[in-house]
Amino acid sequence: MWNIESLDLDAYLARIGHARVAPSADALRSLHRAHVLAIPFENLDVVLGTHPGISLEAIQAKLVGRQRGGYCYEHALLFGAALEQLGFDVVRRVARVQPHKAGPRTHALLKVGVGGEWFLADVGFGAGQLYPTPLKDGALVDQAGWDHRLTLDGDVWTLSKKTADDWEPQHASNDEPVRPIDYEVYHHYVSTHANSPFTGRPVVMRVADGVVRRLVGDKLVVEYADGHTTERTVPAHDLPEVLKSLDVHLSDEELDRLRLM
Repeated sequence: MWNIESLDLDAYLARIGHARVAPSADALRSLHRAHVLAIPFENLDVVLGTHPGISLEAIQAKLVGRQRGGYCYEHALLFGAALEQLGFDVVRRVARVQPHKAGPRTHALLKVGVGGEWFLADVGFGAGQLYPTPLKDGALVDQAGWDHRLTLDGDVWTLSKKTADDWEPQHASNDEPVRPIDYEVYHHYVSTHANSPFTGRPVVMRVADGVVRRLVGDKLVVEYADGHTTERTVPAHDLPEVLKSLDVHLSDEELDRLRLM
């Protein structure tokens, strides 16, 4: 159903700088971290109107072949295919973003099984998740310096992030079956609808130990795990260098078009 055989696993592993490994919880953690550190979260093809779609062939050509990034559907489908080829059990999921507000059910993530344990693997949630989270009520994971907690209510798993005041829900999901056509429908909304957060402005996010960097529109925000934040406006002439620092490499023609937006 998910066409995983079309993935060139060796090329993908070279892209994230990881050796071929046997399935284990430690291997999943290592692969998850390597993927997030290597492949940016970004929506620039959506903004430029040139998104190639979310077939695995298109995702591989873009994220592996062209060394670009993508958003949740691209990340989840690529990572899921690689994990399945390596021998992990993989279930595709959809989550409701900001479930305590009016958030849409449009986020793609994975449920991954290995050695009798299950995990949430979420390589495409902006700059949030560096590691998988055990699928256990109350599971707590330090994500690059920010605590995240998974809780179960009925059949719904909610991932929350610790803030100065409380736990802020990030997304909620369950085991409702997902088909490729569902991802296509959600991707169409996210990549074309005027109310989507990804159609009107550039969004690039990177996470590393103790630091998160976000370019949203022309604002570059750098957040540190110790609580302090910096913000600056990025003028058009600085955009190529800023994108390069975020591991996004565009052609001259793409940069020219982006600077005019």
